[in-house]
Amino acid sequence: MTRPLRLGVIGLGAISPYYLAAAERLPGWELSAVCDTRAEALDRYTGPAARFRDHHALLAGARPDAVVVAVPNHAHLAVCRDVLDAGVPVCVEKPLALTVAEGRLLTDVARHRGVPLMTAFHRRYNTAVRALALRTAGREIRAVRVRYLERIEEHLGGEDWYLDPARCGGGCVADNGPNALDLVRLLLGEVTVTGCETHRDGAGVDRQAIIRLHSPAGATASVELDWSYPGELKDVQVTMAGGEVLHADMLAGHTGFKASLWHEYEAVLTEFAALAAGRTPAGAGAHGGLPALELVEAAYNRADGPAPGARTPRPAAEADR
Repeated sequence: MTRPLRLGVIGLGAISPYYLAAAERLPGWELSAVCDTRAEALDRYTGPAARFRDHHALLAGARPDAVVVAVPNHAHLAVCRDVLDAGVPVCVEKPLALTVAEGRLLTDVARHRGVPLMTAFHRRYNTAVRALALRTAGREIRAVRVRYLERIEEHLGGEDWYLDPARCGGGCVADNGPNALDLVRLLLGEVTVTGCETHRDGAGVDRQAIIRLHSPAGATASVELDWSYPGELKDVQVTMAGGEVLHADMLAGHTGFKASLWHEYEAVLTEFAALAAGRTPAGAGAHGGLPALELVEAAYNRADGPAPGARTPRPAAEADR
């Protein structure tokens, strides 16, 4: 039997518990190291993995076989580039980077190094979404609607960067948009943004958005995003060419707040293990993040110009926060 892959997790923010739990449950992984620049975040981690305050030290000291990057959006470029340059496979939280230019840089580095780079679109692994994709496979789709509605303040987990356009990349379009747009691509393939309307608050954060898209085959799609919704609603509706309407509720059957994420992240790490171990060609999961990032940027440009906030990466010293 082959040994489990040594996994490092960089960034111990709101999404990290799902990765940590999945790594502990899956036999293909051994959680060997965690990293965060914040001492209090490391103090909250009570597991047996080695703890590091700097991702360079993690790479040198723990020598992981693969790394999850779950730092704030603005730090994706710096951290992922360092890990890829070290020759270590990367699974990065969506979005791949803040901008298309940054995303292309990372995919170029991954391609040049021959190292897998996977973006974690966890909603495509949702059981209801997978069942819907199977039912529609090979059939003509007329329209797709994805709704991704939540009150963002309930999902921050103490992380204030979501509401900082410079670190988030904008707001709901930058952060929830990639997941929702990836579901459109999962069902329709390549699509083009045809329109976008956003509503921003006084801080420049886009709180609501409607993105419209179409496919070369003539199908249409809409993505509805809301960070001020009273509660949580995340679903997909597909209208088939014959008029049949199919539906997937991403939250159904998962009791508890954010409970659907546990099984989704197990599936993310299962696919990442295959990539990192070379059982799946690196290209199969390497560049899925870039098309979604291109759609995000196109949506902002269709709405009212580029997203607000700084569009250049912060220093690497801030990268693990």
